[in-house]
Amino acid sequence: MQRYPRNMIGYGPRIPNVQWPGAAKVAVQFVLNYEEGGENCVLHGDAASEAFLSDIAGAAQWQGQRHWNMESIYEYGARAGFWRLHRLFTGANIPVTIYGVATALARSPEQVEAMKTAGWEIASHGLKWVEHKDMPEEEERAAIADAIRLHTEVVGERPLGWYTGRCSANTVRLVAEEGGFDYISDTYDDDLPYWLEVGDRDQLIIPYTLEANDMRFATAPGYITGEQFFTYLKDAFDTLYAEGQAGSPKMLSIGLHCRLIGRPGKIAGLKRFIDYIQGLADVWTPRRIDIAHHWAESHPHIRSERPSQMDRETFVARFGGIFEHSAWIADRAFDLELGAAHDSPAGVHNALTRIFRAATPDERMGVLRAHPDLAGKLAAAKRLTAESTAEQASAGLDALTDQEHQDFTQLNNAYTQKHGFPFIIAVRDHTKATILENFKRRVNNDSDTEFAEACKQVERIARLRLEDML
Repeated sequence: MQRYPRNMIGYGPRIPNVQWPGAAKVAVQFVLNYEEGGENCVLHGDAASEAFLSDIAGAAQWQGQRHWNMESIYEYGARAGFWRLHRLFTGANIPVTIYGVATALARSPEQVEAMKTAGWEIASHGLKWVEHKDMPEEEERAAIADAIRLHTEVVGERPLGWYTGRCSANTVRLVAEEGGFDYISDTYDDDLPYWLEVGDRDQLIIPYTLEANDMRFATAPGYITGEQFFTYLKDAFDTLYAEGQAGSPKMLSIGLHCRLIGRPGKIAGLKRFIDYIQGLADVWTPRRIDIAHHWAESHPHIRSERPSQMDRETFVARFGGIFEHSAWIADRAFDLELGAAHDSPAGVHNALTRIFRAATPDERMGVLRAHPDLAGKLAAAKRLTAESTAEQASAGLDALTDQEHQDFTQLNNAYTQKHGFPFIIAVRDHTKATILENFKRRVNNDSDTEFAEACKQVERIARLRLEDML
């Protein structure tokens, strides 16, 4: 058995019926990352200076040294950038979510007070603004606990949202296991929140963004002017707004940093974007925690049986009859690399048909021969499987006239005698009349052509059965 841990399907074609407050067409959520004072610095006990997300071209860490220029750029974010952004958002009456690095918040009491006075959410951005990818699991778990402790001391209440940013493969699981977060945002994989099952906990995930994000001012390729930032945000918004008008509202996350967008030439583009969206009545600009509470109330998680998480016995018992009297197909499919993408009718069908297509000609012939005649003796004796009984009844094959019964009997005999297996057709795609038309036409085909067509019909029948089941 192989199980693929990544989720490559998400909502797929089954997008939830999202109804944002006020019938908003799109939820625009602004995040302000507060990292100044929590970055890599030998003053903070780190081995080297910071090198990430600044206006210093080609910045590199200075081992064992303070990087005065880098420190001053981060200081600009706390000293000037934050306050410029504070004036912008409070003036526009838009609440934001702060991703606050706990050690940075501890070094900025006046900014924290301003955040709280404005009614902003202060979520956790970890203990320090450092890489976590090489942290041993126990060390990262301890860092999460320390971040919550320090955050609670500094802010006055524990954080309910979490975003590490420079995370490890363990981060989301470890934060979920902590058990106290209404949402986690260390993913970039959707335009809507979703639920993640972590052990016994149903954890809400609110994906974040690295593209509608001012960090692109400090990366290549990236933004050069505020106008470029405005244009990108407007294009993203217009696309999602149109989807909302078409009945499928989404969420637009926008990531900001005090030391980046807080510069005069960059913030001008953000101002233009805020003016633009405030010219529309049906736009919701919540904090992230507001989205979390709305989603938990409107779209609570309901656990269901997932094929990729079944044991072999359950999987075979559930899907062994999808291909008529051929449970061996489900038994072999269980050993494929199944994952979340297979927890749907299309996914299970793909796994089962892979086994059917890879089977030997004799095995496939055995599957064909396991099917009953249409309106034949087994149907009359009520010895069909429940699936076959329902399928034949759906096309009226359980209520034939004497002439129709005679026609089917003659065709069944002729077809089986010529090709060596019964006539197979996905009856739910047809009426009684079109079934007869296909029967009369196909009985004259050569057997190789009919073998290929019968196999396609078997696969189609399986797909329809799975649609009913899942």
